Amino acid sequence: MQQTGRIRLILNDEDIVLDDVPATGTLLDWLRLRRRLTGTKEGCAEGDCGACTVLVGRLLDGDLVYESVNACIRLLGSLNATHVVTVEHLAAPDGALHPVQQALVDHHGSQCGFCTPGFVMSLYGLWLASDRPGRPEIEKALQGNLCRCTGYEPIVAAAEAVAATRPSAVFDPIERTRADVKEKLAALAPRQTIRMGEVGNRVVIPADVGALAEVLAAEPKATLVAGCTDVGLWVTKQMRALDPVVFINHLQELQAIERSDGGLTIGAGVTYTQAFAALCEMVPALRPLIDRIGGAQVRNMGTIGGNIANGSPIGDTPPPLIALGATLALRATAGRRELPLEDYFIEYGRQDRRPGEFVESLFVPAPAADDRFAVYKLSKRRDEDISALCGAFRIALDHAGTVTYARLCFGGMAGTPKRATHVEAALRGKPWTEATIVAAAMAFEQDYTPLSDWRATAAYRMLAARNLLMRFYLETTGETAQLHRFEEVA
Repeated sequence: MQQTGRIRLILNDEDIVLDDVPATGTLLDWLRLRRRLTGTKEGCAEGDCGACTVLVGRLLDGDLVYESVNACIRLLGSLNATHVVTVEHLAAPDGALHPVQQALVDHHGSQCGFCTPGFVMSLYGLWLASDRPGRPEIEKALQGNLCRCTGYEPIVAAAEAVAATRPSAVFDPIERTRADVKEKLAALAPRQTIRMGEVGNRVVIPADVGALAEVLAAEPKATLVAGCTDVGLWVTKQMRALDPVVFINHLQELQAIERSDGGLTIGAGVTYTQAFAALCEMVPALRPLIDRIGGAQVRNMGTIGGNIANGSPIGDTPPPLIALGATLALRATAGRRELPLEDYFIEYGRQDRRPGEFVESLFVPAPAADDRFAVYKLSKRRDEDISALCGAFRIALDHAGTVTYARLCFGGMAGTPKRATHVEAALRGKPWTEATIVAAAMAFEQDYTPLSDWRATAAYRMLAARNLLMRFYLETTGETAQLHRFEEVA
């Protein structure tokens, strides 16, 4: 492949130009092995422990935004026109520690020290984003950082202390250069499609969405990379060779959120963090689910479009989006087509995406004012864990309390995210009562034949699905105690 263009970025205070980027090369390996910036650690190599946390600054709607990311699964090719900030950049030229670093020293927030740089960078990201974060914000910012030694309390105490004092006359490496960096990044945005590497190791960075469609028309089996929270594990855990890799995280056309009376149109490149406010304003019940999708680093990288496009049966967003009646827009050089989101998932590992097509956007209808909606996620660990089971429930009742509309969808119960159509039918036209719930729950066996794996047994999944329906009933009727206990089927 003939090389066109180079990858340009800023690393701390240095302008970088790269003309030889491995298609599957990670930011972490480049920092440690090529740049010898060894403060960034490798712990899990799957975006789970946070020891590799760095900040990446990018232009978003004209603003320069810095976000914490996992360097271990972030591919180097995705960093064109960004500012990468590592822990080595925080201290002042005279060696004085940044207030975030000093607070961790003062409050004994480090023992073995391996995880400390990652905690520093997560807290520094919070420092930049919030003037006076409270404990809930601090704990949310630290969801993606694991520590074996301190028990977390000294780390949280350090974060609370620096939030309370917030010294203004302090050396801050980002605030000091923000205007200059913003101007530089605007100049680095690709004006033409960047191509580099030979067959077997190719990187493509399309200039715009039209160019992306042309790339996929010529290379329908190319691997699209937006957030890299899934593809990154293909590289670090499965050692897959990918060719070509097409990076799309910079495409502003895929990062728009449009509000209308009917709902939200969300670009496929919108991250969980970007979508959080708009989605939770329209559907408040989504807030606890999105808060549990990975840690802050994963939410800053991962995209809703990517969560849908990869077709995982245990993706967190498809069940609630299907329950809400979302529709998907797919694009190719031949044009666009739309389909209900539930129809996109055909069977395990197979989606309704034709050669050359890519997910462009998602429309999420606003639920009616009197709809009852909830989504529940079950996992072995509360935070930063993949679902064993995710269930979404939406019903409407008439003035007499009869179910007029029912739409239920589960992830983890089949080879795809799948509606419980028999349970829905058993609910419609019936009074919203315990007896109706008990009877309808027996129809789950007509809808699903779940599998057993290391996350959960088939029996557990079936029992949990029934109990989640009962939980939904109890919460929508204001009951505080469970009335009926389903028994596990041997």
